[in-house]
Amino acid sequence: MQSRMQNPAMILTGAMGPIQEIFGAINSGGVEGEILELVHLRVSQVNGCSSCVDAGTKSARKAGVSEERLATVVAWRETPYFSDEERAALELAEAATRMADRADAVTDEVWDHAASYFDERQLAAIVLMIGITNMFNRLNATTRQIAGAWG
Repeated sequence: MQSRMQNPAMILTGAMGPIQEIFGAINSGGVEGEILELVHLRVSQVNGCSSCVDAGTKSARKAGVSEERLATVVAWRETPYFSDEERAALELAEAATRMADRADAVTDEVWDHAASYFDERQLAAIVLMIGITNMFNRLNATTRQIAGAWG
């Protein structure tokens, strides 16, 4: 496999700075790093972005996510390894990523469940992580970025 081009965010010199600022804002939202990494990884799995799954697995490991949890995040509903708080974040991540699957993708039930664990600032961080991950998944899948190529 060969990439079609370098990642567009690297080609357009003005793109990466604002993207990094968004990541900075996300990390200042008060959500545990492990939860943000699990959200990133699950969104990337749903979208089938091999580059982001690879990078997400590595950064989740660095954030302290165990190998057991990394191996089972794809089946988080059927495993005992995730807290209720993590499950609420993963549920929100999947719903917000699979928007085309139904008219009201992020139902009040999904939102309220997440809101029972996270305050507004934390929800903002999670929603931004979902959005920025979806953006990178689309950039990387479209341009066929190679898993492991980003160091």
